[in-house]
Amino acid sequence: MSEAGYAIEAQDVTRVYGSGNTAVHALRGVAFSVQPGRLVAVRGRSGSGKTTLLNIVGGLDRPTSGSVRIAGHEVTRMGESERLRLRRTEVAFVFQSFGLIPVLSAAENVSVPLRIAGVSRAERRERVEMMLEITGLSQHAAQRPGELSGGQQQRVAIARALAGRPKVLIADEPTGQLDADTARLIMRLLKTVVRSEGICALVATHDLTLLDLADEVLSLQDGLIEHE
Repeated sequence: MSEAGYAIEAQDVTRVYGSGNTAVHALRGVAFSVQPGRLVAVRGRSGSGKTTLLNIVGGLDRPTSGSVRIAGHEVTRMGESERLRLRRTEVAFVFQSFGLIPVLSAAENVSVPLRIAGVSRAERRERVEMMLEITGLSQHAAQRPGELSGGQQQRVAIARALAGRPKVLIADEPTGQLDADTARLIMRLLKTVVRSEGICALVATHDLTLLDLADEVLSLQDGLIEHE
């Protein structure tokens, strides 16, 4: 964690695609910080730069200029292997498409990042059971994704993302494929888990009805971010 206690710190982040007259300025000096235990929603019209921002914060992309720190680690100065390690230990992702492995059960899907990290079988089992309980999926542990509803699949994806105890959760339109009631349930679940696990979550969403569930809203407009 940084000296100021922030899980995420972004300073003057810019991202330019292309050059010359055809250059696209996706981000123009974005700056914000987030403390642990907070759920921050990022809103903006399609093409406003939400996904670009999330990818840079998560170490999937590099900014043209500026800096990003995750739990005190400066992501923007890391090499590819360091950023890969960061994504395995400090940052977790949840996407609109769920991204579950069809042939694995819910419990097996949740255990995947723990297997990659080399966690012992006993600890793995304990952590998987805990995450399935937190997300209300204990009774569905043996079911495969195709046997679950969209909301249940997204809860499995959340449980999997949080199984490795990340410092930061990045969710890009995690409720985009869900109906309104299920979307609100997922956002409430995210907020509950953020609190209980002491992490911070950065959630991009188009759904204005979900913004009241966030602790803070960052509005992207013309590559600039405004706090609401």
